[in-house]
Amino acid sequence: MPVPFIPDKPTSAAPPAAASSAPAKAPESKPAAPEKKAAVVVAAKKAEFKKTILAQSNSYTSVSVTVTNNSSKPINVNPLYFAITDTNGTKHISELAVDENQIGTVELAPGENVTGAITGKGSWTPKSVTYTDGLIGDSVRADVS
Repeated sequence: MPVPFIPDKPTSAAPPAAASSAPAKAPESKPAAPEKKAAVVVAAKKAEFKKTILAQSNSYTSVSVTVTNNSSKPINVNPLYFAITDTNGTKHISELAVDENQIGTVELAPGENVTGAITGKGSWTPKSVTYTDGLIGDSVRADVS
C-alpha cells in the first residue's frame, strides 16, 4: 500500500499579517445633531398668593409660571389653559381674577415670553403645572421649584 506524500511546509501559505503600529480605528460615528429646542417651554415656581377684591377667601395657592415661545408660529396663553397638580396627585383648575399677578391672556410671537400667576382654590402644595396650547392642543408640563 503506497504511503501518501505529506510536505514539511504548506505549499500555499497565506502571507503573514502585516503588523501595524497604528491603533485600530473605531467605527466612525456621525456628528451629534444640535439639540432641538422645545417649541414651548414652561417654567414654574412657588409664589405668594396676592388677594384681589374678587377672592372669596385667603385659601388659595399660587404658582408663578413663565411661558416661552420657541416655535416659529405665535401661541396663545390664557389662565384657562393651565392646571396645577398637587403633591397628592390632585389636579386643580385655574381660579380667575383672584391673584393680583394672574398671567395675562396674550398671544406670544416667536421668541417672546410672559410670566404671571396661576392660582387654584384651597391650600395645598403644588408639584407641577400643565400648559395646554389652546384647550385641546399639545400639553407641556413643568415641575414647580
